[in-house]
Amino acid sequence: MRTFSTIIASSTPIGRYLISRLSLRRSHAISVKPQASTPPMAAADASNEESLRRTLAEKQSAVDAQGNAVRALKAAKASKPDIDAAIESLNRLKLEKSSVERELQSVVSGSGGGASVNREAFRQTVFNTLERRLFFIPSFKIYRGVAGLYDYGPPGCAVKSNVLAFWRQHFVLEEDMLEVDCPCVTPEAVLKASGHVEKFTDLMVKDEKMGTCYRADHLLKDFGNEKLEKDLSLSAEKAAELRHLLAVLDDLSAEELGAKIKEYGITAPDTKNPLSDPYPFNLMFQTSIGPSGLIPGYMRPETAQGIFVNFKDLYYYNGNKLPFAAAQIGQAFRNEISPRQGLLRVREFTLAEIEHFVDPQDKSHAKFSEVANLEFLMFPREEQMSGKSAKRIPLGEAVSKGIVNNETLGYFIGRVYLFLTCLGIDKERLRFRQHLANEMAHYAADCWDAEIECSYGWIECVGIADRSAYDLHAHTEKSGVALVAQEKFSEPREVEKLVIAPVKKELGLAFKGSQKNVVEALEAMNEKEAMEMKAALESKGEVEFYVCTLGKNVCIKKNMLLISKEKKKEHQRVFTPSVIEPSFGIGRIIYCLYEHSFYTRPSKAGDEQLNVFRFPPLVAPIKCTVFPLVQNQQYEEVAKVISKLLKVAGISHKIDITGTSIGKRYARTDELGVPFAITVDSTSSVTIRERDSKDQIRVSLDEAASVIKAVTDGQTKWEDVWSSYPHHSSESADD
Repeated sequence: MRTFSTIIASSTPIGRYLISRLSLRRSHAISVKPQASTPPMAAADASNEESLRRTLAEKQSAVDAQGNAVRALKAAKASKPDIDAAIESLNRLKLEKSSVERELQSVVSGSGGGASVNREAFRQTVFNTLERRLFFIPSFKIYRGVAGLYDYGPPGCAVKSNVLAFWRQHFVLEEDMLEVDCPCVTPEAVLKASGHVEKFTDLMVKDEKMGTCYRADHLLKDFGNEKLEKDLSLSAEKAAELRHLLAVLDDLSAEELGAKIKEYGITAPDTKNPLSDPYPFNLMFQTSIGPSGLIPGYMRPETAQGIFVNFKDLYYYNGNKLPFAAAQIGQAFRNEISPRQGLLRVREFTLAEIEHFVDPQDKSHAKFSEVANLEFLMFPREEQMSGKSAKRIPLGEAVSKGIVNNETLGYFIGRVYLFLTCLGIDKERLRFRQHLANEMAHYAADCWDAEIECSYGWIECVGIADRSAYDLHAHTEKSGVALVAQEKFSEPREVEKLVIAPVKKELGLAFKGSQKNVVEALEAMNEKEAMEMKAALESKGEVEFYVCTLGKNVCIKKNMLLISKEKKKEHQRVFTPSVIEPSFGIGRIIYCLYEHSFYTRPSKAGDEQLNVFRFPPLVAPIKCTVFPLVQNQQYEEVAKVISKLLKVAGISHKIDITGTSIGKRYARTDELGVPFAITVDSTSSVTIRERDSKDQIRVSLDEAASVIKAVTDGQTKWEDVWSSYPHHSSESADD
C-alpha cells in the first residue's frame, strides 16, 4: 500500500484584514484575508542551510581557483604529471562541490531532493482520479471554463452532503445551536459597517501591455520560494534576506511591495512584460438590488454578518439568555485576482460558521471538561517565533497555562479536532496554529487555525477566533439598534459610573460644523482616557484631543466638558456580548480529506496500481454496492430484493448487474471509496466485502441490509462483524 505522508516544513500563510475574518472567509476560495507571514522555518534547518550555502560558496571559490591554476599550468606548458595532478585536484573539488549541492538541495526541498516532485505527482494522481470519477468538474467546461469555479459531480455532492450533515449533527444538534439561512446578496450598508467595503482588498499588479492581473504578494512569494529552492548559488546573506521578506510579506505597504518587485526585476509570469505599481482591489462581487440600481450591494464574502445583524431577534428567541450560538451554512464569494491551488482557492465556496455569544466577563464553558483531556498538535505563537515545531499539548493544560485564552475558545478547538478526525482527517497531519501578533486585529483576544497538511503544504481549513465584541459594536453604531444583552441582578447593586457631559454650547462656538464629530469622539472615550483628560484639564486648562472622524487633533478647554463619576443603583447590567467564532471552509476540508483518504495498491496480477479512497462510512458517497457474482436471472432478482431492503434502511447504494468480472467491479467501487460490497452468489446467503482489508463474511439474505446499516451508522465496527460471522474467501473475488 502506498500513501502520501511527507511532512512539509512550511506553513500556508494566513491572512489578516481590518475585521480579521478568518482565513477561510476571504481565502476559501484557503485565505479569506490577504496572505500573512509564514512562520519562521525551524532554527536548525535555517542554520544548516546557511552553513551549507557558505560551504558551497567556499567550494565554488576553490573550484574557480583550481581551474585558473590548471589553465596557468597549460599556458606555461608545464609537465604532464603536474597538469594531471592539478586536474585531479580540480575534479576532486568539483565532486565535493556537487556533494554539498545535493545536501543543500535536500534541505531546501523539505524532505529530500525529490519531495517536491513526489508531492506534485501525488497531487496530480488524486486530481485526475477525482475529475475522471466526477467528484468535481471544471465549471462551464464546454466553454473552456472559468478559473476558480468548479461543479461537484454526483460522488462529490454526496461527500459534501455527508460532511455537512455530520457538521449539523456534531455542532448544531449536539450544542443546541440556532441555525439561520440568510441571503447571499448583502446591502452595502451592512458591509460598510463590518469594514469589508473599505478593507476587504488584496494588492494587485497588471501586465502593462496585456492587462492580465496578478496578486502582488503572490508574485514576490513565488519569486522568493523559487530562488531559495532552485538557486543553489544564492549566498547565505541573500537567502536570509529572502526568508525575511517572506516572513514580513503581509506587513508591506503597496509602495514597499512595488519597490521589491522592481528591485528583483519581477515581470509578468506569462509574457515577461513590465508590471504596474501595486494597487488595492476589493475582492467582493458588486451588484445592485432592484431595477433602479439605486441600492448598491455585494455578494457576501462570508456568512457571519447575517448572524450578527439578527442578534437581537435570536437573543429574544433564546429567552434573552446567554451563552448561545447561532450557525449558518451557505455560499460565499470572493473575486480572486488569480485563483490557483485547484479546489483550495476558488471564487465561490461553502462556509459553515458559528457565532457563539458569551458574557465577556465569563468565558468559562460548562462542557469544557469533556474535551480537556484531548491531546493533539498545537503550534503556539511562541514556538513559531523561536523557530520550533508544533508539539502535542493537552487541551486542558493549554487553557490553564493561558496558551489558549479561555475555556470557551478551548472547547471549540477541541470540538473542531473531534469533528475533523471523525471525518477521516489524519490526526498526525492536523495541527492548531495560533495567530502571530501581526496577524490579529487589535480587538481580537485570541485566534487559532486548524491547519491540515496536504500536497500543497499546511492549509488553513478552520479558524477559531475570540473576536471580543467588535462586530456587534460596529453594527450597533452604524444601525442605531442596540445589539446588547442584559444580566438582571437578584438585588440592586451600587456601581460607580463614568459621566461624560460635553458642554454643547461652548463646543458649538469653537467647532461650529464639526461639533457633532467632536461630541461623539468625547462621549466614546473609555474610563482611562476620560480620567486622564480630566486630570490634564484640571492642571493645564486645555488638552489636545484626536478626533478620528476629522482626522486631526483639536483643542479641548476646561469649559467645554464635565467629567465625573457618580454612584448609582442598578437592577441589571447591560453589555455587548463577546463572540467566539469557528469558521469552516468546507471545500478545503473535503479536498484535504480526499488526499488523506487516497492510496494505491497493486492489482492481483501486479501489473498496475489500483486507486482507492478509504473514506469512513460516515462520509463515503455510496455506502455499499450490490453485485450478482455472474449474470444469472435468479442472482439478479436477489440483488433487486437486497436493493429494496437497503432503500428501506436509508442506505445509499449502487447495484451493478453488468457482466464485468467481479474483481473489476470491486476495483471500480474502491476508486469511489465505497466501503462495503454485497456479492450475490446464491439465493439464500450473500457475502459482504470490506474495502480496505478486502475481508469477506457470509450472512443470510435477510441479514445483509441490517449488517450494512449497523456498520455504516457506527452502531458497530467491522472488526466486531468480522468476529461474529463466518469468513468467506474466493480467489475469483480477489481483485
